Amino acid sequence: MYAPEPPSRPISPWTSPGVGLGLGGLLGAWGLLFPGAFLGALGLLPFLRLPLVLGMALVVLRGLLFPIPEPSYGSRLEGSFRVQGGLTTWEGHRLWVRHFPPLENGIYHLRGYLAPPEAKRNPGGFDQRTWLLAQGVRGVFHVERAKPLAPLPDARTPFRARLAQGLSPLAKEVMEGLTLGEKGGLEETYVWFQKAGLAHLLALSGLHVGFLVGSLVLLLTPLGRWRYLLALLALPFYLWLAGPTPSLVRASLMAGLSLLGLFLGLGAAGVLQALGLALFLQLLWLPQSLLSLSLQLSHLAVLGIALALPPLRPPPTFRGYLVGTLLASLGAQALLAPLLLHRFGFLPLLSPLSNLLALPLVALLVPLGVLKLLLGGLLAPLVEPLAQALILLARWAGQGPLLWWGEVSPRGFALYYLGLLPIFLALYRLLSWRQALLLTSLPILLSLLSAWPKPLDLWALDVGQGDALLARMGGAEVLVDGGRPEQGEKVVRALRALGVGALEVLVATHPDADHYGGLLRVAEEIPIGLALLSPAFSEDHPLVQSLKAKGVPIRYPGAGSRLRVGRGGLEVLWPPQQQATDDLSGLVLLLEFAGPKALLPADVPREVERKLASPKAEVVKVSHHGSRTATDEDLLERIQPRVALIGVGRNPHGHPHPEVLKRLAQRGITIYRTDQHGAVRVLFGYAW
Repeated sequence: MYAPEPPSRPISPWTSPGVGLGLGGLLGAWGLLFPGAFLGALGLLPFLRLPLVLGMALVVLRGLLFPIPEPSYGSRLEGSFRVQGGLTTWEGHRLWVRHFPPLENGIYHLRGYLAPPEAKRNPGGFDQRTWLLAQGVRGVFHVERAKPLAPLPDARTPFRARLAQGLSPLAKEVMEGLTLGEKGGLEETYVWFQKAGLAHLLALSGLHVGFLVGSLVLLLTPLGRWRYLLALLALPFYLWLAGPTPSLVRASLMAGLSLLGLFLGLGAAGVLQALGLALFLQLLWLPQSLLSLSLQLSHLAVLGIALALPPLRPPPTFRGYLVGTLLASLGAQALLAPLLLHRFGFLPLLSPLSNLLALPLVALLVPLGVLKLLLGGLLAPLVEPLAQALILLARWAGQGPLLWWGEVSPRGFALYYLGLLPIFLALYRLLSWRQALLLTSLPILLSLLSAWPKPLDLWALDVGQGDALLARMGGAEVLVDGGRPEQGEKVVRALRALGVGALEVLVATHPDADHYGGLLRVAEEIPIGLALLSPAFSEDHPLVQSLKAKGVPIRYPGAGSRLRVGRGGLEVLWPPQQQATDDLSGLVLLLEFAGPKALLPADVPREVERKLASPKAEVVKVSHHGSRTATDEDLLERIQPRVALIGVGRNPHGHPHPEVLKRLAQRGITIYRTDQHGAVRVLFGYAW
């Protein structure tokens, strides 16, 4: 007599082979970049075992056996090159082609030189090195001369032309974003999508693939299970048409696994299983793609939705649909929040509501957009009003409140996710809500404590040939100059990245464009308590008019003016009165950081420097970008600085002059140049 075998325990989605491979691949790719990440495998090994080890081993072997080669930097290149998507190849190397304006797809005769990609040069700035490495590129082809030879034929051009037929320019750009992921022409409207929390709609991902595949499966219902195979075959066509971005590849892999399972009668793949397999395959193809922001956002958003919805199980009713949509948006935002704040500096607080309202429109526009690729202007009367409705929604929601934040440190990321973990454990009833709230409060408390003490430091931002200096004085900030007008956005991004929500004082030392220009943008975006301007600024000057329009109080101080700012202070050493030229009337400032001092002499010449009544200062901003006639021996003897900051970029004037560099070096002064070092931070201490 035989007893029946006990039913086998269902495989938990958390310990499924797909999740193990995905986590193993993640640890392997991370370990190739930061070897300490391999230690994370020790805690997961008892649960995931072979899939974890296999995923990690395969990705590590891929990275070690087939690394991205480094080209010979400094090499001169000349010849015929095929440029596509801003990239070309040379001796097996993929290269980013740097040329202004960017070269369209085609064959060119190019002449130039190879250089390494640039790292991030300012807080909140663009990290070209990481962006290119995530695409498998380690070299930049700086093109000095480009001669077009022939265009590249593109079989996708007729499809794109049919998509645009019959649409207004703005609706056309929105449809290109929704259908093909192209958003270059949206400009200001794209900013509204960002501020509304709808920018992800213009970056192709699982939402678009889901609507496309769902529509095909529904339309092909009479074909039975063969509809799944036809929908599966449509995915490569869509990838070819829109381009294989990391988020679209992830979505296509997940959809393809589910469609294949349905066609074979095995059922759809679980979300976590498919997500893990997709991550493993993407990292196996290119481990460095882990650095891609698109890949990070895509996987985290799906993971957040997969974690939030199952334990709550909204009912299959219209009300349940609304609740489920809100929960999905909140789940995605919960995991994305620190990354979005870190990379973009703000988080739209109306995002869950705007997504709830946008999804029905997008559910119609995505399949209609794909059909329009084939049918052209026939569908324009239907697509146009729907696209305009989506634009109006983005503009309305884009005026909603935003949570502004600075760059998030690795410790900040760790504290955030440690605080979020108990909430998810409580959702799955692995902890009581009382325990979860108690555990969550600890990382919150630590993060609040980490906000103190406040830094006392001076930042020399990289704005090319110009000056922009930010002084943080223990809770209050002073911005001195802002570079040229085209540098204003860089300055604003740097301020936001450093957590500067408002400026106590804004200073424009004199009306040269390389000093005041970027302040026009700063005045538009950042609240300002007080503006100090050189007497050389006239009443009708653009900066004066911009500040007045914002209601900012303006003062034209002279020598002897003093302000208490935070835990530090600001003193004006020059000019005694309005002078004849801009440089002679430039504001010379002495900043005091609760003890240590920094002298900022604008662009004043040698004859003014000799008249300055300045005490000793630990830091000096080299006058006039290192001009030969500034920062002479007399000034250095009086102030005896330890650090010299030079705001300089490419220029025809020979700045900084060798004589100036020699004078500084002979005195043992440490020299920092923004053209060589990027943004420079001088830390004086902290204030409680």
